[in-house]
Amino acid sequence: MKPAVCLLPLFLLVAACGTENDPSSPASETTEKQYGEVVRSSELRNLSPDVTATDLGILVAGNRNFAVDLYHELILSEGGNLFFSPQSVSQALAMTFAGARLDTEAQMASTLSFDLDQDNLHPTFNALDLALQDRGRGAQGADGEGFRLHTANSIWGQTGYGFVEAFLDTLAINYDAGLRLLDFVLEPDPSRLIINEWVSDQTEGKIPNLLEEGTVGSDTRLVLTNAIYFNAAWDSVFPEELSRTGTFDLLDGNSVNAPMMTNVESYPYATGDGYVAVELPYDGEELSMLVIIPDLGRFDEFEALMDSDVIATIEADMALESLALTLPKWRFETKASLRSQLQSLGMTDAFERNLADFSGINGGTEPLWISDVIHQACIGVNEYGTEAAAATAVILSGGGGPVPVAADRPFIFAIRDNPTGALLFFGRVLNPLD
Repeated sequence: MKPAVCLLPLFLLVAACGTENDPSSPASETTEKQYGEVVRSSELRNLSPDVTATDLGILVAGNRNFAVDLYHELILSEGGNLFFSPQSVSQALAMTFAGARLDTEAQMASTLSFDLDQDNLHPTFNALDLALQDRGRGAQGADGEGFRLHTANSIWGQTGYGFVEAFLDTLAINYDAGLRLLDFVLEPDPSRLIINEWVSDQTEGKIPNLLEEGTVGSDTRLVLTNAIYFNAAWDSVFPEELSRTGTFDLLDGNSVNAPMMTNVESYPYATGDGYVAVELPYDGEELSMLVIIPDLGRFDEFEALMDSDVIATIEADMALESLALTLPKWRFETKASLRSQLQSLGMTDAFERNLADFSGINGGTEPLWISDVIHQACIGVNEYGTEAAAATAVILSGGGGPVPVAADRPFIFAIRDNPTGALLFFGRVLNPLD
């Protein structure tokens, strides 16, 4: 194991190089001023990871299993509409997983369905991310501009804290993530605002306040963030002249009037016991939206039985069919702490101060544990396409660091003789300017 490196501000003068988005180019002055100095591993991102198709298939299958597991956990606590990005959650936690050891590592692997070992998992995540960012060349976005599928990672560490060099190497090589130094101990809220600004910029302003006040504290040591932004036009747009207000039936037997879009087109289509499904390709046909519509009286039954195998069966049954497709326009967002859901899925030690083992991050110099996993996602769907954004933050706290103390309110003081304990002077300060 490479030794821990203590990342002091002086180190920045010689170590800052590159940016998250383009490891081959120097960091822009604007980016450095906006987010602070970046401490990168000397390693650059591997833009051609040697990954087999088998390993990529194992990773995607595991991520799909986790996506459905998390869906079921979220509907228990969230209710109503739901939208989240399992890719963002998996990628943020994969970066954290790079520093997990022993039981913590095993529980995270089981919960997240990481079925590859550490040496293969991270390069495969890199290959998947590079493939995703190559999608949509020449395609259009829902807003008339170009197609966008953008992902970004960054890690935010306490200044002066010792991080294991091998951990930083793994994140640089496979996630293009540089470490930005912040002072969580003395300035937790300003640090939070800096992270939020980065997330907002990566999601084109769609997620401006991922971390709410109080989520970052003076015991925070590291925050790992992933952001994903998607903007794509339908391969076949819905003619606006066919859009109108229509009836949308609810599970409780009532109905509402909602804006509905209609298109007559050939779509991949499947039908089965208690459901119909349709696939809506986006421009370029490299990505699509899968819509599964259970029978109204069997929605709860279908949802309860849904797993990744059910979804795979529906996908395999798809065949082109001429459809008169009606779909509502919608726009909403979901924001949630994923702590309880991940614990319910078996990832328990990672959240416990006395049980978590993230010694791969800091070399075991102090206890380090996940205090929260925050996720936010938003989506807008209209006649022209889809705009969606999501971000995930994994917040790790530590013990044994400096405790901030500020005499910024009235206080009492004494001057004493230490050997005897005699109080030589005693007083109070109510206003230091009086």
